[in-house]
Amino acid sequence: MKRREFVTLLGGAAAWPLAARAQQSAMPVIGFLNLSSANNSVLIAGFGRGLAEVGYVDGRNVQIEYRWADGHYDRLSDLAADLIRRRVDVIAAGGTSAPGLVAKAATSTIPIVFQTGSDPVVDGLVASMNRSGGNITGVSRMTVTLDPKRLGLLHEVVPKAKVFGFLMHQNTPRPDSVIDQVQNAAQSLGVSLTIAKLSAESELERSFVTMSQQGADALLIESDPAMERWTNKIITLTAQHSMPAISNNRGYVLAGGFMSYDSSLGDSFRQVGVYVGRILKGEKPTDLPVMQPTTFELVINLRTAKALGLEVPPTLLARADEVIE
Repeated sequence: MKRREFVTLLGGAAAWPLAARAQQSAMPVIGFLNLSSANNSVLIAGFGRGLAEVGYVDGRNVQIEYRWADGHYDRLSDLAADLIRRRVDVIAAGGTSAPGLVAKAATSTIPIVFQTGSDPVVDGLVASMNRSGGNITGVSRMTVTLDPKRLGLLHEVVPKAKVFGFLMHQNTPRPDSVIDQVQNAAQSLGVSLTIAKLSAESELERSFVTMSQQGADALLIESDPAMERWTNKIITLTAQHSMPAISNNRGYVLAGGFMSYDSSLGDSFRQVGVYVGRILKGEKPTDLPVMQPTTFELVINLRTAKALGLEVPPTLLARADEVIE
């Protein structure tokens, strides 16, 4: 072997693992690991838009391997292991911090782009927002930090309410921290909070009965994709108990729920797609700062408000990005 060939080979061996795999395959493979389910068209479309912005289209010059946990946290480890066996070039891990943490624990070489609703530094995904460290970076919607804002919006609609229900999944990351910030927000509004933790849809009816018995007049639905598959049941129960509710999920309002407020889900996955594409082009995760939301959406369903006998203040309607009539 000539000296020049040897030096070239040695340099390649020390390069980022992605470079070696890119040379072996004309079409890179993206592993898409998500806590949600395959019917979530908003995040799939957003991810595709982001990839397209940097020149990648699924099936044309990149292949996407989707792995959905369908709201089951305990499936994430096996799904991540499957993607690693598949030798994907990048893993896009989203829904909460859990998929990103599982992927991070499973590989220190495959680049990871996470999408989460909470603080990725506190959750242990990255060392800092500006420089993540290691093989991981991503996008935070800071959804969980908006729960106090949602409580305040709901209070504007039912200012005489003295008790608010808080519906949350028992596997939510850092539940004590989530509860503390909502409790603090409730105290600042002069109201009390009754909390219902659950792990299965079958527990919903009992939870609503308990919250009603404890005087809950309105409901804050915690930001956890694991509960998205219970949306229709939650909407039915809020109607039965005359309990207006606010969610982070725009899809909840489109399905007949009352109100939602959050940063844009589609835009956050667009940002994930952009980062994945940039990494496929050779950039390193550690050089890409964690992105934060710039777009927020307030959606109100007036049909549901009328069915619940609510009058939405004109000042709140004026601030809404979308009103369903």
